[in-house]
Amino acid sequence: MTEISPERALFDLFDTLGIPHETLEHDPVYTVEESLWLRDVIPGGHTKNLFLRDRKERHFVVTVEENAIVDLKTLHTKLGASGRFSFGKQEKMEEYLGVTPGSVTVFGAICDKGGEVTFVLDTDLMAYEKINGHPLRNTATTSIASADLVRFLEATGHTPLVLKVTD
Repeated sequence: MTEISPERALFDLFDTLGIPHETLEHDPVYTVEESLWLRDVIPGGHTKNLFLRDRKERHFVVTVEENAIVDLKTLHTKLGASGRFSFGKQEKMEEYLGVTPGSVTVFGAICDKGGEVTFVLDTDLMAYEKINGHPLRNTATTSIASADLVRFLEATGHTPLVLKVTD
């Protein structure tokens, strides 16, 4: 039996849930600056995703609008985390989200079978009708409706925290 890729599983789950999605293939982008040209091609909220851990080694993916400013010195108080955040280790990113640096995405929830990661969506981002993120690789951008993003996360066993985390 052939195992399907996590990306294929992502798109299959969207289809099963009746979530319309569009994906645009492009050259690799590692930073918000490198992906600015996509704004003219793909409407909606473009994301910045932070893979963080607290002092108790709990992991979080914080997803905000690409230009948002996140104060990592105070974010832990908003999320009820233990102590200040630091960036999560690459090994945990790969294990929990199935991605490498430069490809962190809220869609990585599909790989987090053990519920090791808390997903946080900023309210400013959720005001967009469409949300755009990498489909587990930084050579494509996938668009879905913001309400469908919450449905997707819940279907993967993750009830997202939707709150104002940006300054």
